[in-house]
Amino acid sequence: MPVNPELQGRQYPPTEPYLVGREKVREFARAVQATHPEHLDVEAARAAGHADVIAPPTFPIVIQQLTWNQLLDDPEAGIVLERIVHGDQRFTATRPIVAGDELTAQLTVTRVRSLGGNDMVTCETEVTDASGAHVVTATSSLVVAGEAA
Repeated sequence: MPVNPELQGRQYPPTEPYLVGREKVREFARAVQATHPEHLDVEAARAAGHADVIAPPTFPIVIQQLTWNQLLDDPEAGIVLERIVHGDQRFTATRPIVAGDELTAQLTVTRVRSLGGNDMVTCETEVTDASGAHVVTATSSLVVAGEAA
C-alpha cells in the first residue's frame, strides 16, 4: 500500500511533556562521542552560562521519535515500519536543550511525494519548552520503499 498523499499538511497532537534528565544527556553524549565538557560536567556547563549540562545538537531525535510513533501508528498513513529508511535529518535550534527542560513536540507532515517507485515523507517536529517557547525544529525525510513486484 502506498503512503497516503493526504498526509501532507497533517498535524498530530503535541506529545506528553518529556523531562530531560541529566543522565540521559550524558548517556546520549557518550553514545554519539560528544566529548565536550558542557555535555558531561555540570560545572563546565554552568561556567558557560547554562543551568545544567547541555544536550548534543542531535539529542532532539529522542523527542522526535515520540512524534514518529504517532505517524507510524496512524492507520490512514499507509506507512509500514519495515519498509522505512531514514533519508535525511536536520535540526534548527533556537537554544540548546538543557537537563531539566520539560519539552513537548508536535509533528507536521510537510511533504509527501513519490520518487522512483518509493514514497518520501518529510516531517517537521517543533519542540517547545514548558513556557511554549521554541527550542528546536527537527526536520526529517523518511523513504518508504515501494512494494516488491
